[in-house]
Amino acid sequence: MAYQIPFVREMDADHGVARRLSARARRLVAPNPGPFTYLGTNSYIIGNGEVAVIDPGPNIARHVEALLRATEGERITHILLTHTHLDHSPAAAPLKERTGAKSYGFGPHGSGRAVAGPAMEEGGDMDFTPDVRVKDGDEIGGADWTLRCVFTPGHTSNHMCFALEEEKALITGDHVMGWSTSVVAPPDGDMLAYMRSLRLLLAREDEILLPAHGPPITDPKPFLRAFIAHREAREAQIRQCLKEGVHKIKEMVAIIYADVDKRLHGAAALSTLSHLRGMVSEGRVRVAGAAREEPGLDEVYELPPK
Repeated sequence: MAYQIPFVREMDADHGVARRLSARARRLVAPNPGPFTYLGTNSYIIGNGEVAVIDPGPNIARHVEALLRATEGERITHILLTHTHLDHSPAAAPLKERTGAKSYGFGPHGSGRAVAGPAMEEGGDMDFTPDVRVKDGDEIGGADWTLRCVFTPGHTSNHMCFALEEEKALITGDHVMGWSTSVVAPPDGDMLAYMRSLRLLLAREDEILLPAHGPPITDPKPFLRAFIAHREAREAQIRQCLKEGVHKIKEMVAIIYADVDKRLHGAAALSTLSHLRGMVSEGRVRVAGAAREEPGLDEVYELPPK
């Protein structure tokens, strides 16, 4: 069984209403609940007077209007994106049109390719390119707030977290969430990069994590350790499947994710593929027969001979 994560799921969505979390952070939940988005995408308003919006969310008119209402009498000066899935970045365009604020992000979506297999609800926003490209360590500031960029590829190749320096808070996007593990789906998702990014956060001293879905994580280090242990346990389950003669991803998912909602099995297959690609690249697993350049969902996987 995979390592048990101390999930935190209790949260009031309050769609359309900005909830103050701290002196410099407010949360407004978009009305896009679902199996991949939980109660909806959390858009964060940072600062007072002149503010930044992080992850404006899907292009839903009433959510954009709610962001404008929540900042009435203030000025939105920055629009920041943790990454470019369709539940995060599309509202940047209408928000920019209404406010004139520039958008900030690592870059456009990393892959326009589709992996063969079940589609996920959250696709890539291929129309978005940030006005300002940022990299790890860059600082973005306002009158009463400072955000430092923390590059965390894995969930997507362009995933960026933002550290609110004055409050030792980290806005984590989909990299770490309290309600669920993140999907790491090839071709843009990369499990080896994701694990490196988790360990990067574990080495930090953030006091609270503010994810893009679900409530805050108020005790980050044990939570991050559990996330890492969970992924390591998933890999051990994959190895056990291979030892027992289970060589295809679909069959592995039926065993490993037997207690998970079947609506999420497509996403689980993609995460399993991401694990296997990492294991293949490190020589700990191989593909039987003539594999494609990038192993896919339908390959036969096996342990190399000792």
